Parts: sequence; C-alpha cells; structure tokens
Amino acid sequence: MTTDTTRTAVPAVEARGLHVRIGASHILRGIDLTVDDGEVVALLGANGSGKSTLVRSLVGILPASQGTVSLFGASLGRQVPWSRIGYVPQRVSAGTGVPSTAAEVVASGLLHGRRLRLPRDARERTLAALEQVGLADRAQHGVSELSGGQQQRVLIARALVREPDLLVLDEPVAGVDHPSQTAFAETLAGLVRQGTTLLVVLHELGSLAPLVTRSVVLRHGRKVHDGPAPLPTAEHAGDSHVHVHPHEGDDEPTVSLIQDGGFGS
Repeated sequence: MTTDTTRTAVPAVEARGLHVRIGASHILRGIDLTVDDGEVVALLGANGSGKSTLVRSLVGILPASQGTVSLFGASLGRQVPWSRIGYVPQRVSAGTGVPSTAAEVVASGLLHGRRLRLPRDARERTLAALEQVGLADRAQHGVSELSGGQQQRVLIARALVREPDLLVLDEPVAGVDHPSQTAFAETLAGLVRQGTTLLVVLHELGSLAPLVTRSVVLRHGRKVHDGPAPLPTAEHAGDSHVHVHPHEGDDEPTVSLIQDGGFGS
C-alpha cells in the first residue's frame, strides 16, 4: 500500500468522454470522472442509472465504446499495475461455480494476468485479510455455509489480500444485515486511515456516510452531480434502517462469488 511520502499527483482513476453500449442499449453517455489518490468517492444513482456499468468499465471488464480510462496514469491494459487494485463485484451468489472454502476464494485474489501461481506467503496473507474482515475463524468453511453478509466480507478480503492502493466496491452492503454493514464500515474506516483510495457504488450512503469525501450521481447514464454528498432522507437517516433493495432493472447480471471478474487480465 502506498504511503503518504510516495503519493503523486497522478489520479487513481481518470475517465474522459466514456460511452458504453451493450447491444442496442447506450448505457453510459459521455462520463468524465476523476478519483484522486486518497479520496473516498461514492457513486450514487437509481437502479439502471449505469453505476455498475461504469465501475466495470473502469476496471476493464466491459469495453468502452468511446472515450478513455486510465488507472494510476496507465491506460487500461497490461501496463496498469493491477496488483495495486482490488475489486469487489455486485450481488454475491454462493450457489454456482466450484465449491470453495473462504480461504481459497481469498487466496485467488493473489492471482492476476501476470501471476499464475500463489506466492510463498499466500497463506499468511490470506489469513491476515480474513482477519481484517472478522472471518479468520471461517477460513476453512465452504462459502455456501456462510451468510450473505459473510460471503460479501469474503469477497472484500479477496480484494484486500492484494493490499490495494485503490479499492473499487459495487453495492457492497446491498442485501446485507445491519451488523454486517457496521462491521464492513469499520473495515473500510481502517483502510481509509491507512490511505486507501475508495470508489464505492451505493444505493444510499448509510453507514458509510462518515467516510465519503465526495459523491458522484448518475441518472440515465449521465453524470448529474459531482460534489458534496447529498443529505439522506428521513427514512434512510436512522440507524435502524436496513439498506436492502431489489435489483430489478440493474444494468448488470448477477456475479458468482468465486468469479474472478477478469479485471487486469
């Protein structure tokens, strides 16, 4: 993880004139976005606004139809320092794919396009990442045995095992119970104190509001706000509100728990 003494003026994320089309659908329309090193940026908007499409295009999973994306000053491709980037996909499902333990899923985060074998310290780093999300005692449990909130924390640990300078999270608290939301917020607060740059897709800020330094709002594939976070409605401001929302109309399909996502390949 980059220390304050080695930070540069190069943005962690920079997109210019980004358009994404999937089939006949024109989902993103001319998005400009900069996330500076050390920022915590929330990406907000209604279902179908293009949030998931945007983050997937930023990490190279979806190709841009027009425009450019760079990460840490490098255009998308093999020149990007993918080992510095962690990505947590939206909507976990443990019911598909090859059965895996929590430790196996987390260790897979150490593999990327340029590393096809686990490093010698993989076990220690895996357990340390699980400890960060409070699941060290579940390392050898099958992911199908874990609750939805625990599964999401396993995915976060898989991203954290790289010790990333940039962490991109897509709806990390959707469908997660309140205790898991609180544990998740505490984990992110620790990362922010260490200087990690965060880009987080959210339906509303909820328990993450104290961490957010800036919010970007999408509507119908266009950026309509970039600045201070909007105030929550009375319904969402209370501690007892559970941030669980249906995903009908989302712009992306469900992602399996053990799918690598393909970013940086």
